[in-house]
Amino acid sequence: VMLNSHDRSNLDAALARLHNEFGQDATIAAHAADLTEGTAIDGLVAATVDAFGGLDILVTNNGGPPGGTFETTDLDAWRQGVDRTLMSAVLLVRAALPHLKRSDSASILTVTSVSVKKPIAGLHLSNVIRPAVIGLTKSLSLELGPDGVRANSILPGWTATERVDYILEKRAEANGTTAAEEAATINATVPFRRMGDPAEFGRVAAFMVSPAASYLNGTMVQVDGGAYPGLM
Repeated sequence: VMLNSHDRSNLDAALARLHNEFGQDATIAAHAADLTEGTAIDGLVAATVDAFGGLDILVTNNGGPPGGTFETTDLDAWRQGVDRTLMSAVLLVRAALPHLKRSDSASILTVTSVSVKKPIAGLHLSNVIRPAVIGLTKSLSLELGPDGVRANSILPGWTATERVDYILEKRAEANGTTAAEEAATINATVPFRRMGDPAEFGRVAAFMVSPAASYLNGTMVQVDGGAYPGLM
């Protein structure tokens, strides 16, 4: 596995944690790259192929755009949001695709959000841009299927991460409440009455990219504890 972050200190901490859990012989590497820069992405893919001799799985994931409403979001934020959320996925796929086509078990997984089905208040940019990533994913599944490359998307709901902590703080500021109160309001909408654990998301993602899911293609899988109320 090749890890990526724009922050080298984050990578070093993650590497240390994973090697401590899986052993120093685990084939885990790390490469710092800004996913809004095409040359940096090319370097990340090249480093991966150099380290492992090929590329079988691509997971596209980047920090979500900042919160806000339509009226509080300026044009620079729109441009940056498109670069961070949509174009990072486009550039990663473009760089990785020649290598994926040479794999016997190629898989692309885009990480989006359940907001593509139900917009989330206060996350206007995310609500608008993430559905474009779904359009990209579905189109890739149709175009690349004949080459044996699968493309799917995973749609996390409320999950206990630093990103969600940020959203809760922003909501609390806007509503004159506390982050704990905002979390309780969200938990009440989930049948399990709690947010997801990142490991629960990770296990679904691992299955989706693995050969065990070899006939899963063009599919959007929600990992939201059943919070989304729709039938489809």
